[in-house]
Amino acid sequence: MHYALVTETWPPDVNGVALTVRNLQRGLQQRGRKVSVVRPEQHPGQVPGEDELLVRGAPLPRYPALRVGLASARRLEQAWKDDRPDAIYIATEGPLGWSAMRAARRLAIPVASAVHTRFDLYMRDYGMPLLEPLALRWMRHFHNRADVTLVPTRELEQQLERSGFEHTRRLARAVDTARFDPRLRDPALRAAWKVGSDEVAMIHVGRIAPEKNLALAVRAFRELQAHRPRARMVWVGDGPLRAALEHDNPDFIFCGVKRARELARHFASADMFLFPSLSETFGNVTLEAMASGIATVAFDYGAAREHLADGIHGARVASEDAFIRAVVRIGCDDDLRAAMGRRARSAVAGLHPDRVAADCDALLRGIATREDSHATVAAA
Repeated sequence: MHYALVTETWPPDVNGVALTVRNLQRGLQQRGRKVSVVRPEQHPGQVPGEDELLVRGAPLPRYPALRVGLASARRLEQAWKDDRPDAIYIATEGPLGWSAMRAARRLAIPVASAVHTRFDLYMRDYGMPLLEPLALRWMRHFHNRADVTLVPTRELEQQLERSGFEHTRRLARAVDTARFDPRLRDPALRAAWKVGSDEVAMIHVGRIAPEKNLALAVRAFRELQAHRPRARMVWVGDGPLRAALEHDNPDFIFCGVKRARELARHFASADMFLFPSLSETFGNVTLEAMASGIATVAFDYGAAREHLADGIHGARVASEDAFIRAVVRIGCDDDLRAAMGRRARSAVAGLHPDRVAADCDALLRGIATREDSHATVAAA
């Protein structure tokens, strides 16, 4: 089998889409599949890798470090005529994704699309709430042209079906527990953060951007700090709000973007993960925090609803007030917080990336051979 993966973002970009698609590529290749990747060039003159097609890119508004692929339907159609994939996986709904959908339909190649980002919900975060219904219609029109639309949770599958999305299927996510490991906890890093052995470090990992609801994390931390004045707030990532957040909170620790083992070391060296976002389709960082053995406070949806047991692994909340109360309660109870971290690690130990690759392979093979692929595809 030959699968083509189409994505607007790819490592070294640091985001859930880039990492998820790359992990799928590796997993499918390990299963003996030929996998070609179509993505934007990340700098002028970039040389494509093996089985890789680079298209022209343009900076993404508000995220100039990221580039979206420009419309390339004719080029893709010719490339896929020359080396026809059995199925195509389209990860993003940008200009490149639309081009890939058009080219695939002209060539009658089966397509699986994936909902990685709720662009409709982003409209309100960027001050354009009136565009939310339009964005949802745009997403629905795109995904309903695919043979199957992959989503990471049962909750999102139900939400999209109620909104008129057709042929949705759940493809569960996993986490690399060999990489994200409590044993990477580093006293030297904590010392650099000025966190003593008897004090707590809160951490947020992700884009420092409006859609992440970061003001709530700040409020929750300040409430905790009233009880534990020496608590520290650590931020891993970058984004358009970083400068303002750093200016307004000079005591916060900003570590910038971290990858691979360094990211895992930062996770494991913290004591609690604060995840106030309300706009995720999943939230891979929730699983990464749990695998790192730290208690997590998140809203009751996405990865938290699928995997985080309230009161067992941290807190799964339904309101901003409950979020703040949970941060204070868990942050002030060292024994409870440590026990939650240990149980969180155990809870995700069975989520193997190779199982996700196997499920994705089965689904793509199913649409490629027109077998019945209507059963839910999910990791156990």
